[in-house]
This record gives sequence, structure tokens and C-alpha cells, in this order.
Amino acid sequence: MKVLLAAAAAVLALAPATPAQTPAEAFDALVADYEEFRQARDVIRRGREGDLDAASRWPDISFSAIAAYDERMEDFLARLGAIDEAELAEQDRASHAVLEYILESAVALPESVQAMMPFTNDSGFQSEAGFTALSERPRTVAEAEAWIDRIEALPAHLEQYRLWLERGMERGWTQPKEILPGVAAQLEAQIVEDPAESVLLDPIEALPASVPVEARARLRAQAIEAISRHALPAYRELAAFFREDYMPAGREDLAISSVPGGRDWYEALVRHHTTLPLTPEEVHATGQAEVARIRAEMEEVIEDSGFEGSFEAFLAFLRTDEQFYAQTEGELLMHAAWLAKQADDQMPAFFDTLPRLPYGVRKVPDSIAPNYTTARYWAGDMEEGRAGGYMVNTYRLDQRPLYELPALTLHEAVPGHHHQIALAQEMDGLPDFRRETYITAFGEGWALYAERIGLDMGLYRTPYEHFGRLTYEMWRACRLVADTGIHWYGWSRDEAEACFLENTALSELNIENEVSRYISWPGQALAYKTGELLIRQMRTEAEAALGEDFDLAQFHDAVLEEGALPLAYLEEKMRAWMEDRAG
Repeated sequence: MKVLLAAAAAVLALAPATPAQTPAEAFDALVADYEEFRQARDVIRRGREGDLDAASRWPDISFSAIAAYDERMEDFLARLGAIDEAELAEQDRASHAVLEYILESAVALPESVQAMMPFTNDSGFQSEAGFTALSERPRTVAEAEAWIDRIEALPAHLEQYRLWLERGMERGWTQPKEILPGVAAQLEAQIVEDPAESVLLDPIEALPASVPVEARARLRAQAIEAISRHALPAYRELAAFFREDYMPAGREDLAISSVPGGRDWYEALVRHHTTLPLTPEEVHATGQAEVARIRAEMEEVIEDSGFEGSFEAFLAFLRTDEQFYAQTEGELLMHAAWLAKQADDQMPAFFDTLPRLPYGVRKVPDSIAPNYTTARYWAGDMEEGRAGGYMVNTYRLDQRPLYELPALTLHEAVPGHHHQIALAQEMDGLPDFRRETYITAFGEGWALYAERIGLDMGLYRTPYEHFGRLTYEMWRACRLVADTGIHWYGWSRDEAEACFLENTALSELNIENEVSRYISWPGQALAYKTGELLIRQMRTEAEAALGEDFDLAQFHDAVLEEGALPLAYLEEKMRAWMEDRAG
């Protein structure tokens, strides 16, 4: 053996030395490997890009696949840690910051733990297939057949989810009983009497006219059979398991800190969602300070409105007076669309760069509307021919006040989510992960800041709409208080709802759904205010530093031009931007 080792050493000594990689080369290699890994794992995306094999499958969420994912994330992070960030070019430094955030979060919050609770109160395993169907648009017979194969593969995919739920039950990692009835209802909504009414048929029904009539009829019949024989029985079996086994095992305590290792987990969630080294106590204190500040502004608006009565009476007036509510779904959607076009009209005055991708105003699907948020943005895709979607919830019109719509529209459409996400999708010369990664503190912080841009645009025209904006800002401040209250301080639902009921005009249904969301998705609610406060701070500093040379459109473009960023890196970038313009 010693002879063999000596011979090998002699051969290596004679071989030309491999030059060490520069930091830039090492980083490029890491990014290439990471992108290849992401693409290989994302069968939904690959299917939409034309890979028929991928289009026939669901993501592999088996125990072994998730364990391999966690191990690979640790490997990528170790490689990133060996690269000297200071030696990278400016654009690569931004990519380094984003990738570091992604990998550190993946290691601190491993998928093998998250997968034990694969749902929140309004989305997850119970609605994944339906959401996928809503955005799948096969254009050929082969693509349609791949979708039918995916329907047939659904039972095995749902079985993987059941196994993760069972593991969570075994280890005490379950969602609280408080939110489970609504999740069961969403799951059971997938079980239709007539297979032809299933949302899984939508991609086939939407086949283009270029597909011959005979082929369309055949594909439709095959899809209906696949839904009847495969999807519906699997949903029935999973729904029974959820009702009979999982719901009784749900945890009694609302707080994620009550599960094994939960307090450490929540601290990691705080860092992940805020992208900053903040403690739950610091976030809670910020929330309380913001609640007090916004409440004072609300009192001023009430006084200016001429309303005679207490704060509580004003809230009751806003929640109950018929003048503030649409009478039909169409009226609510038309009002939202009109406000969206008013915002569109103002965009060139506040941004030098606008995205090419348009967006539409659509209703939230009926199957998920009862437990869904007031509105949400669904990203579009230019290559797939799909516009962005400003999704408006038309369920319970008496809970959807019109005076909140200006702020809601600015947040979800433009200049909020659609503008920011579409711009990121259209960035050139960057790795895909830079275009596609959604950093909540940045994206939601920007969207909340976008509500404030409505003041500059003049889109809040009545005291009620101004109060609606403040209600939405208070909503996000109360999130800081309620999320930390529930998961760190052990608050009850009533204690968490009190901040919203006492300080906002939000409807009781909205508050109930929102608090369910915070219960089931710990930490996510902390991102909004954290990001918005930083962006506002940067604007205030830039206005003071640049004086008459401050250009708001250029400031906005600078914030958004590199896509979503961790907040510490955004702050560093904007301070450099100010210095460059001041010098």
C-alpha cells in the first residue's frame, strides 16, 4: 500500500498544477450548480417550458428527496462561505447577498421540518393541484396528454403529503386545531360530485382552437376519467384521514413555540422573514410604537371628516353603513379595476422604468374564497402568455369595504406587487434565482410602501379612503404585535384579534381570516412593516441628503432595479446611491 501511495504521489508531482479558482470563478461555478439543481427539482416549471416528462409529474416530496435537498443546501452554503465576497464585482455581490439569504434560511429552517406542516389556513397541500390547474395552459395534444398523466399521478403525490402529516403527528409538529376545520373544508371542496366540474379539467377545457375538435373531445373524456378514477378517490381518502386522524392530533396551543424546539424555530423564522438579526422582543416593541403613531394619525382624520362620536363609533359606522359596500360582485370588481387604471395613469410620473407584462383584475376562485385573504397578487409570465393577476375576494360583500380598495389596489397591483415582481422577472443578464426569489421583507415592504405612494399620486380622495389607508398600515403594525404575541408570548386568538378590532376598520371576517393566517404561518406577517419602515427611512435620508436634486422616480427605480434584496444589502446599496448622487 505504501508503494502504491508513493507512486501516486510521484505521478501527481509530475502533473501540471490546477490553478486555483478566483473568487469570481468559484462564485460562477456555485451559481451554475445551484441553478442546475433548482431547475432539475422544479418539474412544474420544466413542464411549462416544454419538458413533457416533467409535465406529467408532481414534485418529489418523498422523505429521501427532501433529505437530499437539505443536504445539498448545506453543501451550497459551505461553498458560498469559502468565497471572499469583497473580491466580487458589484452585480455578483448582490447575487451573493441574495444567495446567502436563501441558503442560510434553508439550513436554519430545513425542509425536512417544514414539510411536516405543509399548509397554512388558506393554501398548501389541500389546494396545490387546483392552483396548478388554474395556471396550466397546454397548447398541444402531447401537452394535454401530459397533464392527464399528471392527474393520474396525483394519488401518489397526495400520499407523500399524508406521510409527512403522519410524521408531524408522531413528532408533535402539527398545526393547531384552531385552523383545521377551514383547511378540511378546502380539501373537501376538491371533491366534486361531477368530475366535469373539477378545476383539474380547466387546462383541457382551455385548449386552443388549433387542437382538432376530435382530439379535444378525446382528451376531455380521458381527463374526466382520470379525475373520476384517480384524483377524486385520492382526495376522498386524504380528506377522511385529515378529518379522522390529523384533526384530533392537532395541537391545542396556537404558538409554534409550543412544539418541540419551537422557540428556537420561531427565532429563526423572525430572522428569515425580516432578513435582519432582530429578536421577537424587538419586533414586538416596534409594532407597539407603530400602533401608537398610526392611531394618532387616525384620530386626526376622524376629526377632519367632521364625524361626531368616539373612535369606536367611527369604526362601527365604517363597518356597517351600506354606502361603503358593493351590492354585487361585478360592482366590487369594477371599482377595483377603475382604481387600478387610475394608478396605471400615474405610473410614468413616479417611475422611469415600467414592466412590459400587463396585469388583470380577477375574482378569487369560489373554492378557496371563504378562507382566503381580501386580495392577493398572482404572478404572470410573459413567455407563457399569462398576465399578472390582481385577485379580489368577492366572498361576503358586506365584509369588503370600498374605502379600503385604493390602498389594496396600490398594494397588490401597481405600484406594488405587480410592478415590483414583473420588473424582477424582466431583469437581463442575471441568474434565474435573482429574478424568481421572493424575499418577503423586500416584496411586502415595497407593497406596503406603495400604498403610501398613493398619497403622492393623489389617489386617496375622501377622509374614508385616507382612513382606509391608515387602517391598512395599522393592520401591518398590529401584525408585528399579534404574530409575536401569539408565537412568542403565548397569546390567545382573542388577545391577537384585539389590536385589529380596537384600532382598525377591518371587517370581522377579514380579521378572523388574517389571525388564522398568522397562527398557521408564523413569522411571515413580520416582513411587511419591517421592509416598509426601511424603505421609508431610505427615502427620508435621500430627500435630506440630495435636497433639490432628489428625484422620486429615480429613487424608486434604484430600490427596484436589482430585484428582491435582503434589507441589510438594500440599505447598503441605497446609501451608496445617495453618496454617488451627492458627490
